[in-house]
Amino acid sequence: MDTKSYLVQMNGNGVYGKSSVIAKSLNGTGVQGNGVHHVSVNVCPAKAKNRRQRWEVKPSEMANNTFNPIRAIVDGMKLTPNPDKPMITLSIGDPTVFGNLPTDDAVTQAMKDAIDSQKYNGYAPSVGYVKSRQAVANYYSRPEAPLQAEDVILTSGCSQAIDLAISVLCNPGDNILVPCPGFSLYKTLAVSMGITVKLYNLLPEKSWEVDLQHLESLIDEKTSCLVVTNPSNPCGSVFSKEHLQKILKVASKHCVPILADEIYRDMVFSGCSSPSMASLVSDVPILSCGGLAKRWLVPGWRMGWILIHDRHNIFGSEIRQGLVKLSQRILGACSIVQGALESILNNTSQSFFKETISFLESNSEICFNELSTIPGLNPVMPSGAMYIMVGIEMDHFPDFKNDIDFTERMVMEQSVFCLPASAFEYKNYFRIVVTVPEEMMLEACARIREFCQRHYRPCSRDSNDLDQ
Repeated sequence: MDTKSYLVQMNGNGVYGKSSVIAKSLNGTGVQGNGVHHVSVNVCPAKAKNRRQRWEVKPSEMANNTFNPIRAIVDGMKLTPNPDKPMITLSIGDPTVFGNLPTDDAVTQAMKDAIDSQKYNGYAPSVGYVKSRQAVANYYSRPEAPLQAEDVILTSGCSQAIDLAISVLCNPGDNILVPCPGFSLYKTLAVSMGITVKLYNLLPEKSWEVDLQHLESLIDEKTSCLVVTNPSNPCGSVFSKEHLQKILKVASKHCVPILADEIYRDMVFSGCSSPSMASLVSDVPILSCGGLAKRWLVPGWRMGWILIHDRHNIFGSEIRQGLVKLSQRILGACSIVQGALESILNNTSQSFFKETISFLESNSEICFNELSTIPGLNPVMPSGAMYIMVGIEMDHFPDFKNDIDFTERMVMEQSVFCLPASAFEYKNYFRIVVTVPEEMMLEACARIREFCQRHYRPCSRDSNDLDQ
C-alpha cells in the first residue's frame, strides 16, 4: 500500500471528506495554519474506471447535421456530357470562371500596392483593421442609415458574414425564415447549429416577390431571424422600395430582426433601383451582409463584411460583443485584401461597374428572349444579380420525372449543365448563370431548344388516350 503526502484543506467543520486519512504531526500540533494539514494518505489501488477498450472516433453532431443541398444533388447526378459537344457549364455562381469578366485595373493595383508595402503580412484584429472598417463604413453610410467603423465587422467572404449573423442571433431550437427558392447556405448553416428553417414562398408570377401572407403565418415566439436576399440568388429578382417596406412592416410588427443578404447590392439592371433595407427603416435592427465577391468580381479573395444597423439600440452591446467574440474563433478576412480595401472602394472606376451590369443585362435578355420561344419553358426575366430562373412544364416532358432528371439528361445529350432548382428547395425550375460569354450563351440556348424540341409533347394525357 502506497503512502503519499497531500495538502488537504478543511471544509470549515473539520471534515476532510469520505477518504480515510492519517494525520502526521509536522510541528507538534499537526496544523500548519489556516486549517491546512499536511497528511499522509493511504492510497488503495483503485479499480480502473470504465475506459474505451477499442478505438471509436465518431464525427460530431454538427458535422453529421451539416448538409449542402447543392452538393448533395449535384454529386448524385450522372453528369456524363455528350462527347461530340464541348461542355457549357451554366451552373456555377463564379463570375470569373470563363475569364471574360476581369476585375478593374484599380482593384488589382490596390492589391499590388498592399503587398509591396509589406504592412499587411501579419495578423489583423479579428474584426478587421479599423482603417479598413472605416473605409467600408464611409462607402455605405447614408444619412438615413449612418455607419462608423464600430458598425462594421470584416469577414472571410460573405459566407462567413452570414455564418456569424445566424450564430449571434439564434440558439438551438429557434427558427429562422428563409426565402424559397433561396440560397442553400442559410439552411446548411442553420441546421448544423440545431436551428429550424422555415421556408417562405417567393412568387414567380410576381417576379419573385415575397408572399407576405405566407411569411407572416410562419412567425412564432421562437423566430429569431428573417433572412431577406435582395437582389436574389437564385432568382435574379430585385425588390422595389415599396415591397421592401412591406417586408419591413412585417418584421417590425413581430419584432423579428433581419439578416439582409446584400452581396449583390447595386448589381441591378437599367430602370431598377435597389435601396438597402436599412435605409428604409429605423425601428428594425438589421445585420447586412456583403462583400467584394460579386460586384468587384473577386470571389476568391474572400472579403466580406457585416454592417450593423441598430439606430434604436435594440441589439444593444450584447449582439455587438457577441459578433466580436464569434469573430475571434478564427482570424477572418485576409490581411492583404484589408490593406487594399480602402483603395479598392475609393478608386474602382464607375465605368467598370456600368460595363459589368450592361453585360449581365444583355446576356439575361438574350437568354430570356431565346428561351421564351421554346414550348414548355417559362423563364422569368431577372432585374439584377447574375441569374435567371426557368420554369419547366413537366406535363409536356413525360420522359422526365423532375427538374433533376431533366437537367441531368440535358448534360448527357447536349453537354449543357444548368442547376436544378431542387437545390434551392424549389421544384421544376432550373437556374442559369448569365456570366458566360455571349456566343456561349447563344450556343447554350440553341442546344436547350434542340433538347426541348426532342422531348416536348403537346399534351401527354391526349397522347396516352390515343395510344389506348
